Amino acid sequence: MTLDLDAYFDRIGYQGPREPTVAVLNALMAAHVQAIPFENLDVLRGAGVDLAPDAVFDKLVRRRRGGYCFEQNGLFLDVLLGLGFTVRPLSARVRLQPWPGQKPPRTHLFLDVATGSERWLADVGVGAMSLSAAIRLTAGDEQPTPHEPRRIVREGDHWLHQARLADSWTDVYEFTGEEMPPIDREVANWYTSAHPRSHFRDQVMAARALPDGGRVTLRGAELKRRARDGRAETRVLRSPDELLEALATEFGLVFPPGTRFKPDGAAPS
Repeated sequence: MTLDLDAYFDRIGYQGPREPTVAVLNALMAAHVQAIPFENLDVLRGAGVDLAPDAVFDKLVRRRRGGYCFEQNGLFLDVLLGLGFTVRPLSARVRLQPWPGQKPPRTHLFLDVATGSERWLADVGVGAMSLSAAIRLTAGDEQPTPHEPRRIVREGDHWLHQARLADSWTDVYEFTGEEMPPIDREVANWYTSAHPRSHFRDQVMAARALPDGGRVTLRGAELKRRARDGRAETRVLRSPDELLEALATEFGLVFPPGTRFKPDGAAPS
């Protein structure tokens, strides 16, 4: 695949420099998470999720759709490599979704980006917790971002990526630093898109970062706007047509009138 960086930059509205620097990395992340929404709609439509680079680029850039971690961070990985960054794809276990009495599956992809002697955690594909700026890939103090403060802490044999929401720290995911090559992404993608117990098959999900430090999220029929300080306003969508309107106006995701998203990967009516 020959990556069309101009088309990607047009998709996210980016017109800045293209050198492999931290400033460019942060600018790209901020633009990406505001322009390309996180969403699971192809899973609910029974369309499957194709991780081939051409397919991901066509979906997220040319067709102006969104996607989940393997698509979002897979595309961002290719962009960063195309700009000359040194990047490693890493695996993680998301802890935002409760797994009572169980260890979460290793079904998340994020990026380890090196600039000079520093390493950075970049992640534009973890839903309502997608990063709008990179954080240092070292355990230690709170790190600011344009949205929620973050930190990395050590816990036993792994690290935790955490976000501060209001006055408390919330686990986003755990990781060991193990790389996630394409074959492991394919296996994990099958689980997230096709396994009966995957929460991506349960209900509509969409999320986008806002330029003022807030976020807009959709989960099922609940549309939520959360301010940077944690205050939230929630609206319940009362009909399938309201859902389609919210997808279009809040996330830029346009589907034909009458489209219905059903759980368990059933084809839409």
